[in-house]
Amino acid sequence: MTTTPILQVKNLQKSFGAVIAAKDICIDVSAGEVIGIIGANGAGKTTFVNMVTGYLKPSSGTIEFEGRDITGKPPRLVTQAGISRSFQVSQVFTTMTVYDNLLTALAIADSAGLNALLPIKRPELQQRCEETLARYHISEHRDSEASTLSQGVRKLLDIAMAMVSKPRILLLDEPTSGVSAEEKFDIMDIIMDALKADKVTVLFIEHDMEIIERYVSRVIAFYQGEVICDEPPEQALVDPKVREFVIGTEHHRETQGA
Repeated sequence: MTTTPILQVKNLQKSFGAVIAAKDICIDVSAGEVIGIIGANGAGKTTFVNMVTGYLKPSSGTIEFEGRDITGKPPRLVTQAGISRSFQVSQVFTTMTVYDNLLTALAIADSAGLNALLPIKRPELQQRCEETLARYHISEHRDSEASTLSQGVRKLLDIAMAMVSKPRILLLDEPTSGVSAEEKFDIMDIIMDALKADKVTVLFIEHDMEIIERYVSRVIAFYQGEVICDEPPEQALVDPKVREFVIGTEHHRETQGA
């Protein structure tokens, strides 16, 4: 029996005047997958993510989530449907503490109907806040202002806030951007363990091929607005087009011990 993909992108296109930013993108995503999206700057990765999450309206094509057409719907409705995202630059309130950032995000996510009239600091939200702090290993920073956090901890807070709406799909834009080489694997381990526990499907843009090799089960490579490869990492990272247009031959020689 064939399982229906959780996300289906069909013949997606986006043009800005004469510039084609996305061309004939067709991608099926199954529930539970962890997919790495790679490509040089301007290859179409962020355009794709922006269309799926409602920040850009496609010129043509369709996006279906759990069998429902969400093409061109605004970000708020896409989030309500069950798709959330983080950004390359963390979207946190820098003058608020870690705890208050997370509690505010939880209150906003819980603000449907009469809940919007309830106080933010109510016991059930506070309990969920404490549980989320622990899951993302940021409890020790709960009373720190977000502006004082290291880039890695700020990323953890940002992703924790993106997850409070309990999405079924999470799209991450360079989760290790700005994170030091020494802490990137520790940060990713925390993120991926938390997301796995929540059984969320993950797609993330990443330039670090060590992260791609270690954490994803599938790689989608973009070049000039088109998908040039859609394979498991062990095949994608040695694909001739990917080596030429995305990672270059230097990375390949390094991974071969040359």
